[in-house]
Amino acid sequence: MDKIAITMGEPGGIGPEIIVKALFCAEIRNYCSPIVVGDAGVIKKAVKLTGLPLKVISVSDLSDSKPGAGRIEVLDIKSPREVTMAASLRKGRPSGSSGMAVVKYIKKAVKLALKKDVKAIVTAPISKESLKMAGYQYQGHTELLAGLTGTKDFAMMFVSDKLKLALSTVHIPVKEVAAAINEKLVLKVINLALAGADMLGINNPKIAVAGLNPHAGESGLCGKEEIKAILPAVRKAQAKGIEVSGPYSPDVVFYRANKGDFDIVVCMYHDQGLIPFKMLAFDKGVNMTVGLPVVRTSPDHGTAFDIAWKNMADPSSLLEAIKLASRLEIRY
Repeated sequence: MDKIAITMGEPGGIGPEIIVKALFCAEIRNYCSPIVVGDAGVIKKAVKLTGLPLKVISVSDLSDSKPGAGRIEVLDIKSPREVTMAASLRKGRPSGSSGMAVVKYIKKAVKLALKKDVKAIVTAPISKESLKMAGYQYQGHTELLAGLTGTKDFAMMFVSDKLKLALSTVHIPVKEVAAAINEKLVLKVINLALAGADMLGINNPKIAVAGLNPHAGESGLCGKEEIKAILPAVRKAQAKGIEVSGPYSPDVVFYRANKGDFDIVVCMYHDQGLIPFKMLAFDKGVNMTVGLPVVRTSPDHGTAFDIAWKNMADPSSLLEAIKLASRLEIRY
């Protein structure tokens, strides 16, 4: 089985708990040989929290890995002062020490993936506030991974059985979205959606592009972004032979995609796509990053500080992220 690196994510969030619960599921062994990149002490605390019969094995190198049932292998990443995160764990809240730790986990996993020592990276949720408290300016996982791999063109894609979508803009205020939408950006995301479909094994995908405004601008009466930016991008993509259409009214396009009319929807902003997606697939949805030189997936949810370390977290989305990572292939 291919090795997959699972970064532990925010220590004080639900990441450690859902990792333990996911790796307890025997079916995971049918997909990959998982290894956690994080802090063995925190994972031991999570095992104790869940009460699951699992043994945590700390390894210092992948060559020491001996995967098997009933055990979780952790590539143990120490803090700068060689103190385990478990000793200073702040449950249910962000911290600067957590922010420093998660970046170390991610950097290590990226190195392993770039060297082909692991097939893919699956990332447990991190806190943007912890990153900021640690002095980092990254907006989130996606931007951090792009920076570490030197990737210029990338996009967030969300994948479920019935709905798949790519985002043109991500973590920016809604009031800034219209100014950010331009022909070059939309065309880039259409191309990335095509690359994502290829990674998923979808041949000749039907791509729909959502409008930004109500009724897709209604011929300019409700906004002109569709006329000035979105439609020209669609036409350029069509001229390249891509099966893409739109812009469609946002209140219709997701219904049609869910019905099977389209394989992927290109969305203009974060919540335009994530609201319908999570309505349909919150427990089973997966986030994947397209454009990176490595395979990366993650659950479609955050750190859930409100239920962290209470043995209440559902590992379903992480399970799906691991399964998807095991079958994705980069062909671009």
